[in-house]
Formats: sequence, structure tokens, C-alpha cells
Amino acid sequence: MLTVVGRDGAPLSEGAKAALEGATLVIGAPGHLDGLPVAADARTVATTDFAEELEGVDVAKEDVVLVVDGDPGYFGIVRELLEKGHAPETFPATTPVARAFSQAGLPWDDALVVSAKDGHLRQAVNACRAHPKVAVLTEPGAGPSELARALFPVTPRSFVVCEDLGGPKERIVYVRPAEATTRPWNDPEIVLVLDNRHALGEANWVSGPVPGPAGWALPAEAFGGSGPRPDVRAFVLAKLGPRVGDMVWDVESGDGSVGIECARFGAAVVAVDSDHSACARVRENVRLYGVKVAMASGDVRSSAEHLPRPDAVFLGRGGPEAARVCAALRPSRIVVLATAGEAQAILDELGGQGFAADAVRLQAAPLNPRDEAAEPVIVVWGERDARGPARRPSRTGRPIETIPALPGVVEERS
Repeated sequence: MLTVVGRDGAPLSEGAKAALEGATLVIGAPGHLDGLPVAADARTVATTDFAEELEGVDVAKEDVVLVVDGDPGYFGIVRELLEKGHAPETFPATTPVARAFSQAGLPWDDALVVSAKDGHLRQAVNACRAHPKVAVLTEPGAGPSELARALFPVTPRSFVVCEDLGGPKERIVYVRPAEATTRPWNDPEIVLVLDNRHALGEANWVSGPVPGPAGWALPAEAFGGSGPRPDVRAFVLAKLGPRVGDMVWDVESGDGSVGIECARFGAAVVAVDSDHSACARVRENVRLYGVKVAMASGDVRSSAEHLPRPDAVFLGRGGPEAARVCAALRPSRIVVLATAGEAQAILDELGGQGFAADAVRLQAAPLNPRDEAAEPVIVVWGERDARGPARRPSRTGRPIETIPALPGVVEERS
């Protein structure tokens, strides 16, 4: 049979001991195999590539034990084993995330847990930008140094770096991101990324971050009425698809309403506007809704290279040239409000850069015929599979703190 035993530095359970004592093959990371009650004639293999080591092993004819860190069902090996047709018995230990928060002296029922492994560093960074309490599972090349370089100085956070939790080389280090970029690290397992003012959090009925908004496409008066009206904003949000781990640019939207609504869905957001009075409105609305939105004052054509790479872009104005600049950054989704004279040129631009582009004219008709109908608004959008070309042919082919950041950028924090 196949058994998975989790270790956390505490004594093993009786079931885990019995499985190890009867095993003919024990596989685990080198540090996890030390001091185990393994039979003298059992084979032991020190590796973290369990799948490769299990190739050719008939678990129906011998007793195999995999030794892993913490809970194998939480960002662990259990899913992969089940996908390969195994039905393992598990003896879990405490998860590294729970141990990390215990060391930090913080509750973690409201924490967001993400993995920076396997190429997900950028999404993990965006999650840390948008949320006050994030546990990041790390690997070489996606650890505290890389997280810190991406976050500092735009997003001030505290780090709790946890190495070899429960092991002989356990080390818990509290650092600021600037220090994390220069210190040597010994294979950290977990990094807690915390906004200290909100790290305690509030009790909730559901595990994880606060659920998304109960309502969206808020009324125009909720933002001062200078941005896209609610029916247009609802369509724009549907095409942007903001989510945790995304970076959304809200460019020249007037009141920041699109970006603020994206932030309420858990996305990281940068608002870009060349109008100083619009920037002031965005800041005020950010205060009102208590979300995190970075503010870049200036034209997107000159500031784009200084901003985090976007997954989705909204352009409230700017025409084909601004659309060209943003599309060249290869976001997955782009939505543009256009005039009748601009729409075709923007469609051509998006189609030429590999987006599946389309457009629609939106107009809300009042139920009361005596009320005046809203002016029609043209919305152009493009979608691109982040892993390759377009999926279909193009139609045309509380108090707030402001801190210094990248050139022209400050972050508005609740």
C-alpha cells in the first residue's frame, strides 16, 4: 500500500510509526528521513521527486511510505497521487502555513495563501499588493528576495521569512522588503507578507480573505459621476474579469470607478491619469471604499514602462495610440471606450497585435418614456490567450497614506 506521512518536528502519531516500521520503501527529502523508525532492511531514497521515484514501483506488492513536510493534502502531493490513480493513506502534520502564522503570533483564518512556485511569482506578487495578509509558498528563484524586489517601494509590507520549520535549521526572520533583497536565505519555505496596520484582520464566517462584493457596477453617484455610467461599467468589468493575482490598469477613467471595482474583486490595480483633478477624485474614492489602488500621475504612453505588467487594461480615453501602447504589453484582456471615429482604428490595432477584437454600441433605454435616453457608448475589447495567439480570428484581422513609489506613482492605502 501507499502511505504519506507528514512531518512538522513533533513526535509522529502511532499510525505513522506503524506505517514506517512496516515499509519496504521509504521516500522523502533528506531532512525528513532523519530519525525515522524504519526497518533495517527497508530501502530509503532521499529525493523530492516522488513521481519519478514511484515509476515502476508496484504499491500493491510492497509497502511504500512517502515522507513530506506538513499536511500532504494542502498544496501537497495528495492531488498528484490521486490523479495518477493512487489511493494513499495519509497521516498529516501541521501545515507550514499554520506553523508560520503561529510563529508570527497572528490568526490566519482570514489570510490569503498563494504559491509562487512553478512560474506563479508574478501572480503571488499581485496578491501581496492587493491583500494585507498573504502567506507565500516559495521555491528557489521565487522567494523573499524576488518578492521584495517586486514590491518595494510601491507596496510597503513586513516580511516574516520561515526556513526549515520544525527542522534543525529552523529560522524565523522579520524583515522589511528592502532588507530582504540583500540578505542570504537558506531555502525558505514560507514568507508571510503583511500590512502591519491590517494584519490582525477581523473575524469572519468564511476562511480566507473577505468575500468579494455583494454588489458591483455601483451607481454613478457612488463615485461622483465623472466615470463610465453603471451599465457601461458592468459590461467593462465583465470583459476585464478582475480576479486575485491579476494586475489591472485603469487608464484615464475619470473617477477611478473601474479600478476601484476591480480592487473590490481582489485584483491589484494601478490607476493612470494625466488630469490632476481626476487623480484627486480617484484618491478620494479610494479612501471612501478602503481598497488598495496605486496612482500613476501622467500619460500612459510615457509611464507604461515604469508600471507592473498588466493582465487587464481599461482605457477610458486615449484613442488608438494609447490602445497601441497598452496592447504592446500583451495583457490578456483590454477594454477601450471609443468615439465613433476611433472605434475601427482601435479594432485594427488590437487585431494587428494578436487580440480577438470586437466592439459594441451600448445604450440604456429608460423604462419611463418621458425620461431622456442615455447617450450611446462604444466599447471595444480584445482578448488574448496568455499562453499563445488569439482564441478566434479578429473581427478586423479609512485614513489614507500616500507614499513615494516608481516615477510618478504613489499607492493609496486604506
